[in-house]
Amino acid sequence: MTVLITGASAGIGEACARAFAARGYHLVLGARRLDRIEALAAELAGAHGILVTTVFLDARDRASAESILTRAGNPEIDVLINNAGLARGLEPLQNNKADDWDEMIDTNVKGLLWVTQPVIRQMIGRIEAHPGTRTHVVNLGSLAGIQAYPNGAVYCATKAAVKSITDGLRQDVNAYPIRVTLIQPGMVETEFSQVRFRGDEARAKAVYRGIEPLTAADIADLAVYAVSAPGHVQITELTVTATHQANAFTVHRQ
Repeated sequence: MTVLITGASAGIGEACARAFAARGYHLVLGARRLDRIEALAAELAGAHGILVTTVFLDARDRASAESILTRAGNPEIDVLINNAGLARGLEPLQNNKADDWDEMIDTNVKGLLWVTQPVIRQMIGRIEAHPGTRTHVVNLGSLAGIQAYPNGAVYCATKAAVKSITDGLRQDVNAYPIRVTLIQPGMVETEFSQVRFRGDEARAKAVYRGIEPLTAADIADLAVYAVSAPGHVQITELTVTATHQANAFTVHRQ
């Protein structure tokens, strides 16, 4: 069994790589920071005796995203985890930078589509050739895709798009044994806020002040849970928050 993980160089992507490797899955890891995924690949291959393939992936670049399978050597993908994504800035829409919109939309929405289509086509081809084949797509959405919050309109819109794409894909492949799961986390402490605030460590840490946020490993556990469910069980959607986060707006800080 082989799992393809995008955005695998840190955070939830890296945690998913570790979680699936520990269960004996072979890995295809895609990210822009090739040095990081190569180091991760060496570690996991040595620790678990699995095959790990690394491939440069810039989800914003259509050619890079669409060719990921070819450049990885055309491995047969059993599980696709669309994790690559980011937010830029936290200001009112009228103060946003158009370049930030492009980066979020190209990565979170277009990049997901560009990677998913060739993988889905491969999955369908394998199922038609070998009817017993079962495959799975896991998309990483966000609580922001359910409830838009102030100063995050475009990021929230991209995650709402991920939800709609996931729901539509599930219907489009319903005739095949391809399960499609959406995971929508709330506050997870990763590099997410550092990226959003362009390296402002103090501002990033303030996001999680006074609460115990989710960890990347928590989300990886959910991905494993969905993929490990019996073949007749499809976990369509998982929404998860820290205990003291009730929704996108209500957070109890101590």
